[in-house]
Amino acid sequence: MGDEQRSANALEVRELTRAFGVRKALDAVSFDLPPRAFLSIFGPNGAGKTTLVKVLTTLLNPTSGSAKVLGLDVVSDAVEMRKRIGLISHNPLLYPDLTAEENLLFFSEMYGIEDPQGRVAELLEAVELDHRKLDLTRTFSRGMLQRLSIARALLHRPEVLFLDEPYSGLDPHAMDILDGLIAQIRDEHTFVMISHDLDKGLELCSHALILARGKIVMFEPREAIDEQVFRETYRSTVGMGVA
Repeated sequence: MGDEQRSANALEVRELTRAFGVRKALDAVSFDLPPRAFLSIFGPNGAGKTTLVKVLTTLLNPTSGSAKVLGLDVVSDAVEMRKRIGLISHNPLLYPDLTAEENLLFFSEMYGIEDPQGRVAELLEAVELDHRKLDLTRTFSRGMLQRLSIARALLHRPEVLFLDEPYSGLDPHAMDILDGLIAQIRDEHTFVMISHDLDKGLELCSHALILARGKIVMFEPREAIDEQVFRETYRSTVGMGVA
């Protein structure tokens, strides 16, 4: 506990490198993010955005360098860290042959949630799926699965929430639901979001980061960003993607 109590930042990334063979998906990435910030990460395909989130959520080990989340090292403190973070990704991480309610109750047991029935009911209502709670998730649309995965990620009230293109596949109503959920918990959590939507990412963020070819092109707090310069810088990276 001592390390995270002494840490002034929610994220501390130092010379973080992740290689796949000879290719560096992340190349000496360094930045700090304060608590309760909202970081939007932009960049072309192959820039290293998802690799960065996978390292920060303990799904991949770095090749070199280090990263801490809430003062916890992503490698040596991975088990403890997973209890305090949430992830919404392209994979909903749900069991198709369980109902919506059964899925959330299963994950509640994993996290040791107090009053799991109450917490599950609260979140199903928040994502407007309480009327489908007894339906198998394999019958759900892409948007409904994404809404249920949002509920799953929020079950244990994570201190840091990672979002990998969370608006992808959502209809306008589901987008409004996600916007509302983020607004409700914004002041209590740190957010790290990958986005290809510049308008949405800049609207939500307190900090913005552009990655290209595994390197940071720009990292600024929102109030320091010249939006025209930022957009031009982003556009200049689009041709730097890796197919």
